[in-house]
Amino acid sequence: MGTKILGTGVYLPEGILTNQDLENLVETSDEWITTRTGIKERRIAKEENVVDMARQASLQAIKEAGVDLQSIEVIIVGTLTPEKRFPSTGCLLQAELGIKRGYAFDISAACSGFLYALELADGLIKSGKARLILVVGTELLSEIVDWSDRSTCVLFGDGAGAVLLGWSEEESDILASRMYSEGSLWDLLYAEKNGCIKMKGRELFKVAVRNMEEACRNVIEKAGVSIKDIDLVIPHQANVRIINSLAEKLGISKDKVFINIDKYGNTSAASIPIALHEALKEGRIKRGDLILFTAMGGGLTWGATLLKY
Repeated sequence: MGTKILGTGVYLPEGILTNQDLENLVETSDEWITTRTGIKERRIAKEENVVDMARQASLQAIKEAGVDLQSIEVIIVGTLTPEKRFPSTGCLLQAELGIKRGYAFDISAACSGFLYALELADGLIKSGKARLILVVGTELLSEIVDWSDRSTCVLFGDGAGAVLLGWSEEESDILASRMYSEGSLWDLLYAEKNGCIKMKGRELFKVAVRNMEEACRNVIEKAGVSIKDIDLVIPHQANVRIINSLAEKLGISKDKVFINIDKYGNTSAASIPIALHEALKEGRIKRGDLILFTAMGGGLTWGATLLKY
């Protein structure tokens, strides 16, 4: 049994917060933010909540796939900003979509949440336990940002991305994946209950590049391909310096790396599905291409997934 990507969707709030806007909030500058992060602006939800954004992205993916939403058997949501303590954002999304069958749940793996969810969905489909699974990354990070902390408030944005996965007798789109965590490093990036994001940026930078490189190399080896075979890398959009350092370590040219952090900032679990959707719509991906996903987030969690689209 193979796992196929049937449709993708995104939702991005209309509200835009530019670097110039942030100059009025904290002691910073457009040059400082751009040089260190690659971010020029980010989307900020005004009225939407995390479920609203997930619903809009999901409906787009379902429409693109051309399937009956009542045939969806599982919903997996990656988020670190759930709408409620409980029930899960997945269950709330199920209700908003009007889906009456199957089950739904959340994954809390921070910026790696989408890849963790993709890993589980792939396993469920290949084991024959489900045939149609909706995987969503949705974040309302503006709710947990300390807008007086210039080291973190410049980084994060809101948004959602969705991918509808289905069973197929053909070769699987997902060739290989490797997921990791290291709980002893939790204090490099975290948020206390009802608190704001805290980050040790310098330490996290080094760990992120090293661990994502290792994950990428391991998944490429597992799939039996080489780095030169990779057509496009879609990394978690955390920081352009991390992305550039990773590409250099892997020996992959920058024109093979998809970057949209300049428009949206770090949207955590939503960043990879948003980037995948945009890469497809921009014609950066064609059938048969090898696509490499990689992410790292609080936990610490990280991983990589190799896709043959």
